[in-house]
Amino acid sequence: MRWKQRFHEFQKAFDQLSKALDIETPDEVYRAGIIQFFEMTLELGWKTLKDYLESQEFDVKTPRETIQIAFQNGIIDNGHVWIDALQKRNLMAHTYDENRAREAEHLIRSMYFQELKKLIDYLQTRQ
Repeated sequence: MRWKQRFHEFQKAFDQLSKALDIETPDEVYRAGIIQFFEMTLELGWKTLKDYLESQEFDVKTPRETIQIAFQNGIIDNGHVWIDALQKRNLMAHTYDENRAREAEHLIRSMYFQELKKLIDYLQTRQ
């Protein structure tokens, strides 16, 4: 199944993000790495979720639609956080301001990482 293959990649990216977040006071370079790992993990996360939904006979096309259907079906419980993460990810990819990078790191640590972890946990029970 496609979602299981992508899930493996999602798990690897999540593990890299987790290791990066172990650095409590990152400098600019490490912070940039955290943001990059987050972007990669979020991308794999929503795509894995899309593949999983398709394996359950749902027809989804966009990240937003994927998140909405996953929320409606109890796969994720904080759809608004996922939508926010997607929106912020687009801004993070084009941000070179240190204050915004610090804000991004804070959001990753305080909100987004936990939601990614919940999805990992949910999908592990479905393998």
